Amino acid sequence: MLLLIASLFTVLLVIGLPVAFALMLSSIPVFVLTGTMPTTVAIQKMVTALENFPLLAVPFFILAGNLMNEAGITGRLVKFSRLLTGWLSGGLAQVSIVLSMLMGGISGSAVADASMEARLLGPSMRAQGYSAAFISAVLAFGSIITATIPPSIGLILFGYINEVSIGRLFIGGLLPGVLLTLILMAATYVVARRRGYEPDLPSRPSAGDLGRSFLESIWALMFPVFLIIGFRFGFFTATEAGVFLVLYALLIGTVVYRELTIDRILEAFRATMSDLGMVMLLIMMAAVLGYAMTIERAPQEITRFMTSLTDNPVGLLLIVCAILVVTGMFLEGAANILLVTPIVMPVLIHAGFDPVHMGIVIVLLINLGGLTPPVGVIMFTVCGILDVKTGAYAKAAIPFFAAIAVFFTLLLIFPSLSLALPNAIMN
Repeated sequence: MLLLIASLFTVLLVIGLPVAFALMLSSIPVFVLTGTMPTTVAIQKMVTALENFPLLAVPFFILAGNLMNEAGITGRLVKFSRLLTGWLSGGLAQVSIVLSMLMGGISGSAVADASMEARLLGPSMRAQGYSAAFISAVLAFGSIITATIPPSIGLILFGYINEVSIGRLFIGGLLPGVLLTLILMAATYVVARRRGYEPDLPSRPSAGDLGRSFLESIWALMFPVFLIIGFRFGFFTATEAGVFLVLYALLIGTVVYRELTIDRILEAFRATMSDLGMVMLLIMMAAVLGYAMTIERAPQEITRFMTSLTDNPVGLLLIVCAILVVTGMFLEGAANILLVTPIVMPVLIHAGFDPVHMGIVIVLLINLGGLTPPVGVIMFTVCGILDVKTGAYAKAAIPFFAAIAVFFTLLLIFPSLSLALPNAIMN
């Protein structure tokens, strides 16, 4: 039965059916052929999947991010990022990477960050002589930094579906996010020097210019800081943090920056409803298939199969990493987290790995799959906006894949990169 479900799901994806409907239809054999469950259970699972208090964090964080975007935060962060790194070789490319790190606390989504920067910085980078393939590669790879910076939607979904502390996941993602930023900046610098891409700024900015830009952006930069303080001292849960940040964004946009008009607030609500509809539909459909696979003992069978290959914890971790990269090529990030992680997490926890460390690794790996052919969502988003062939993108992405390999090696060898801060702050 498990083979039938997997085959049906693959066929539905290949013929171009939306992921949410492919998830739902793949569960039909369990309800129709086995006769062990009435079809009304599917409806019940759709409803109960959304009746979860921690899941309320998702719409609030999405709304807060959209409000911050409409409040004029993005332009200020672009200016600050340009002053920080625009004087390096490949200046605008460096700016895009730092901007991804700073925008992680606002967008919470790699796809949203990649599409925004492709429209915002792509034309300027082309005007300065950067190749379109290089632009698409650097923007796509930079976007996955947002997967680690609070409030990452991926970390929220991972914590919800696997019952892991969202507060610890948020704090645990900070150091890996900074490390990934530095490694990608180093790779960009090497490629830019080799290709002769000039800095965007003629010289380093003065301390005064940098300080003024920092103060202009301070309210956006404090976004993740307030989250950490709130979680550490127990001021709010993940859901309550989302409510706080919505109020915070409204206050900053209307009182401090005074750019958040009624029309912009309505636009933020429209964007939030669109984003939320996609996420919630995936959660509903994944809940049905997840329940069907549980009835068919998929987690136990997969655990038994993987442990039969090797009982070495490192070997099991590498197998899981390979599975996640492959599934990330075909599934959108939220669907991957909701469908695959409940199956592989018991294997990793049984092998002795920390769930917070694994959460950071898994969410990043899933986003990495979005950068690769044949169905990488982030890759197609950027290449579509910039009109770049996937073959040219893949060639330009080779140095960045090498940089990502270095990053994951460090992250897997040194779990303290993702555990040191949550252990120090939350304990």
